[in-house]
Amino acid sequence: MDFNFTKMHGLGNDMVLIDDRECRISDIHTFAQCILHRNTGVGADSLLIVRNSDIADIRMLILNIDGSEAEMCGNGIRCFVKFVIEKGIISLCEDLLARDGKHSVDFTVETLSGIKKPHAEVENGEVVSIGVDMGEPRLDCADIPVAAEGEFREKNLYSHGRRFTVTSVNTGVPHTVAFVSDAALTEVEYYGRDIEHSPIFPKRTNVDFVQIIDRENIIMRAWERGCGCTMCCGTGACASAVACILAGKTERRVNVHVEIGTLIIEWRQDNTLYMTGPAKVVCDGVYRY
Repeated sequence: MDFNFTKMHGLGNDMVLIDDRECRISDIHTFAQCILHRNTGVGADSLLIVRNSDIADIRMLILNIDGSEAEMCGNGIRCFVKFVIEKGIISLCEDLLARDGKHSVDFTVETLSGIKKPHAEVENGEVVSIGVDMGEPRLDCADIPVAAEGEFREKNLYSHGRRFTVTSVNTGVPHTVAFVSDAALTEVEYYGRDIEHSPIFPKRTNVDFVQIIDRENIIMRAWERGCGCTMCCGTGACASAVACILAGKTERRVNVHVEIGTLIIEWRQDNTLYMTGPAKVVCDGVYRY
């Protein structure tokens, strides 16, 4: 069976997108493992599947390399937004593709972590800017989850004998932010894999290693649950900004620098997180499954 796909990336966090509103993929978990394999498939960090929604304009399914389903993906939703607009998948965007000049569009996306509200700027049929209301961060241990009570803020956590100061936040998926003096020298895989599987995190955790530059800029390196090391993580950037703000290390608008670019995260006064960043098309193709 053949499937048309588009490969995209958000600051190096790459993903495969497929329009499957007809539900041709019967076992999404096995399919994800096959298409995401970097030697025998298309290869990417995650698979995004477009489905119809009864409660939003469109639905986004997110699958990891190991076949597990993720609640949310910050870089993924930006790529998803660009994909569904430029492919004319949702009807409210169809007329924008034929217009000259610059126009904006807002719509809703159903995810496992709730309904998200992206905003896109479309110029001459191409999405040139994407912002996403990521909702409110959850800080209570029961909501992350962490096997503790209250909030898990600036706690000591040991990995391979090294002590980290960490804060855990749920920004659609569970994240644990570890403050480090030099993100470039931190062995992300060595410590990230260990912290992900710590028994204190009953549903495992994503791990973000953060270096503070100044009150408006931080550097982040990401270990993603179910994926491994990735060049960028949107929900991780949100969690990192929240952890830095709570610790009094930055202002409420933070530039999160990753390997090949920057995400802008703003924790607004209404308690919502707003993420702005790019999304790029790599190629289109046909995958024979």
